[in-house]
Amino acid sequence: MRKVHNVNSHDIRYFFVEGLSSMFTHGFMSFAAIGITVACLLIMGTFSLVAVNANATLAKLEQENQVLAFVDESLTEQQARNLERKLLQVDNVASVEFISREEAKDAYVAQYEDDPLFQTLDPAIFRHRFVVNLVDLSLMRETKAALERVDGIADVNAYEELSDGFITLRNIAAVISMALIAVLFLVSVFIIANTIKLTFFDRREEIAIMKMVGATDSFIRWPFVCEGFLMGVLAALIAFLLQWGLYSAITSGVSGNDIFAIIQIVPFSQIWGAVALTFLGAGVVIGVGGSLSAIRQYLKV
Repeated sequence: MRKVHNVNSHDIRYFFVEGLSSMFTHGFMSFAAIGITVACLLIMGTFSLVAVNANATLAKLEQENQVLAFVDESLTEQQARNLERKLLQVDNVASVEFISREEAKDAYVAQYEDDPLFQTLDPAIFRHRFVVNLVDLSLMRETKAALERVDGIADVNAYEELSDGFITLRNIAAVISMALIAVLFLVSVFIIANTIKLTFFDRREEIAIMKMVGATDSFIRWPFVCEGFLMGVLAALIAFLLQWGLYSAITSGVSGNDIFAIIQIVPFSQIWGAVALTFLGAGVVIGVGGSLSAIRQYLKV
């Protein structure tokens, strides 16, 4: 008949004290396990945040990136304006805005207001155009082709390479993040499992005596589970603080460089809760999972 041990508050304190004591007793291995877990969480977190910011940048481009559809020069302004309905019927078009020759000329001159050479430009050299906003930036190539097929549209300018580059970056970051999460998770569990195994090996005689006098498997197991839990929580805390500092440093570098102005950086204040909970959850699962993995075979003494 299987022995059942009811855990009370005294036992819980005992388990955590024993787990904490074991961490310090095997200081080097515990330090190594925590260090490996911190490194794994930090790498996983970094690639995940790259994916998050790539998605944010794509969302920004979908809202702000503009496809210009130029109207055939033979059409009058009223005929050009009448094309708006046709453009709105194109799949993936969110909205369109008509810009006349005069408005295009004024916008161009405003960019060079200090140069008198551009102040006398004839609006006739410009073409009527539509600013087209897309629903899904990843469909820019197909949408451009559809816009070019609209009767009355002479040309379409779209920055396909730019959008394709960010989409590729997002997809690569997502794939790498998932692969690293899987691999580094297993590595962390393996390291912590081996740390717990060493603890079991040092205390094998004590464990055998405890079983001989009637201690249940759960009573023996809980201190080691608590040890893994504590190591996971500590690793998660350290990794979170390091991730915070690293993210802040990168954010400062990117925001202060005009080259990266197009990149949308999500403020850490908006995502710190999700990052903290993810790190804590991963740390606890790695720590407890490693402990349970090590305990299973050593309780057969």
